[in-house]
Amino acid sequence: LTVRSVFILKPDKTIALTLTYPASTGRNFDEILRVLDSLQLTASKALATPVDWRPGDEAIVNFPLTNAEADDKFGKDGYRIVQV
Repeated sequence: LTVRSVFILKPDKTIALTLTYPASTGRNFDEILRVLDSLQLTASKALATPVDWRPGDEAIVNFPLTNAEADDKFGKDGYRIVQV
């Protein structure tokens, strides 16, 4: 069975992402570029990107921080706290 795959590698040559589509389905290049932007952002910062995230949208701090640690990492106005 023929498939089409997309692989994105990290600088250390390990696989960061694989997408596999059936041959009958076209690839979504907007999604591939969105994922690439997300991988580049999250590689340098301890963040996670939510569904449908686009560059410039808010991201999620993916580990617990105190307010003082968040101030140091993101600046006093570089984040907001949301109660869930």
